[in-house]
Amino acid sequence: MSVLLTRRRALTGSASLFVAAAIPCWASAATRDPRLVVIVLRGALDGLATVAPVGDPDFTRQRGALALQTRGDKPALPLDALFALNPAMPNFKALYDAKQALFVQAVATPYRERSHFDGQDVLESGQPGPGLTRDGWLNRFLGALPPSGARARGEGLGIGATTPLILRGGAAVLGWSPQKLMPASDDLSARLLDLYDQRDPALQKALSEGLRVEAMARDSGMDADQRPKGGPDSPNGMKQMAAGAARLMRASDGPRVAAMSFEGWDTHANEGPLGGRLAQLLGGLDGALEELRVGLGDVWRETVVVAVTEFGRTARVNGTSGADHGTGTVALLAGGAFAGGRGVYDWPGLADAKLYQNRDLLPTTDLRAVLKGVLTDHFSAPAGLLARSVFPDSAGVKPMTGLIAA
Repeated sequence: MSVLLTRRRALTGSASLFVAAAIPCWASAATRDPRLVVIVLRGALDGLATVAPVGDPDFTRQRGALALQTRGDKPALPLDALFALNPAMPNFKALYDAKQALFVQAVATPYRERSHFDGQDVLESGQPGPGLTRDGWLNRFLGALPPSGARARGEGLGIGATTPLILRGGAAVLGWSPQKLMPASDDLSARLLDLYDQRDPALQKALSEGLRVEAMARDSGMDADQRPKGGPDSPNGMKQMAAGAARLMRASDGPRVAAMSFEGWDTHANEGPLGGRLAQLLGGLDGALEELRVGLGDVWRETVVVAVTEFGRTARVNGTSGADHGTGTVALLAGGAFAGGRGVYDWPGLADAKLYQNRDLLPTTDLRAVLKGVLTDHFSAPAGLLARSVFPDSAGVKPMTGLIAA
């Protein structure tokens, strides 16, 4: 489907829009209108520097100068008796205290090597290994669920210049990128719609849907040049992309499921968890979460946001004040629909004998269990659909229950 979307890209108005045919609505209770945002952090987020196990007796010994502390000039923010949050994320902490955020530590996909390319493939495809498909688990989820009586339309929304793998596939997606292109006049748009209606009805529908998203963006005050200063993966770019997603998803006829990806989390050298590179990235992610909360307004209560990465980083610091490719990491969950204010983990510890391959945090939770739990409780997704289609060959991975507030 990615080839089709590339061939049929519609360039309209102030944003870059790419749309294909409509897809079915997902199943949801008639009284609910759920939203889901998946944020992919490309490059392997250091989970031990994000949600730090400050209560683990081996943490400081393993991490040395990179170990967060709950005292000093930039103290970590306590979450429970074992874990504390990087101080660059005060908005996440406020959501946590309001029981609208939680974390899952020592989590990983089924992938056990250390290639970014393959790790991201497994994370976004939902397959048990790399190279098995060219579509994403979130796209299959959208496309497989039958129509229902839900009030909302069923499109997915890809934020950024290209649709992330997680949303590619046979189900159609809308696309929005915060950059200005040459505007198309109403007259030109009408002529193109008429031409495509006679020559290519599918492309006509794509352009029509693109114009609809442009109108939503314009009505939300998004018609000016919004090219982020510093690029889309900068802290400002993250916040701007999240703000755009929130405005489009808040619309009564807008998309309800979105995905975006942020690059730059590969912190081999000069990681800087306090005031350096990682702290800046975490601050951008934290700002993006706040933009979603504010921008979604009242529908935040029906929203879940899941931030995930392909794998973690080593327990020990390397010789360049960074950490190398690892295994276990953290997943960050925020949204008004969560039963938050807690951590979910089976903590293996950081003693040398407890490390995976004598170097990494041992993963004790399958990330697919977390994602299945979200889709099950938030969207009433059937267990068979999740095990066979969304996350193939995962019948043995049971959904994590209790993540969504009753």
